[in-house]
Amino acid sequence: MSVSLTVNGTVRQSSLDPETPLLWVLRDEFGLTGTKFGCGVAACGACTVHIDGEAVRACQIALGDVWGPVTTIEGLSQGYTLAPLQQAWVRHQVAQCGFCQSGQIMQAAELLAQNPAPTDAEIDEAMAGNLCRCGTYSVIRAAIHDAARALNGGSAG
Repeated sequence: MSVSLTVNGTVRQSSLDPETPLLWVLRDEFGLTGTKFGCGVAACGACTVHIDGEAVRACQIALGDVWGPVTTIEGLSQGYTLAPLQQAWVRHQVAQCGFCQSGQIMQAAELLAQNPAPTDAEIDEAMAGNLCRCGTYSVIRAAIHDAARALNGGSAG
């Protein structure tokens, strides 16, 4: 049995068992390794992707339960141009070890899609399920504010 899903705008076919976690389909079958395995129980956020615009933990979504188009960190940008959020991440040098960053960015992208000018408290609440072992939370918050300004027509940086 083959399962069809749209990933980063491209229709893909998976021959894996429909009960296989989406994380492993993305990484092992489709080669999209930006989505990371962290904990396997949806507690750390490293595997965050979007399904139909909603930030979800790919380790806990079965292939057969995917309900809409999937966007991974690889699909967030347009070609070779980084998304404003990714540009802010680079400007603020958010990543230290970098392991959690794709999940952090995908969670932040959902936040900014829903709330184009979040407060510190709203950022903290939205990002609470994404862990960073390096503790770069204040820099993550600054990058999100920077991206919000850029997305709202203000100057970034």
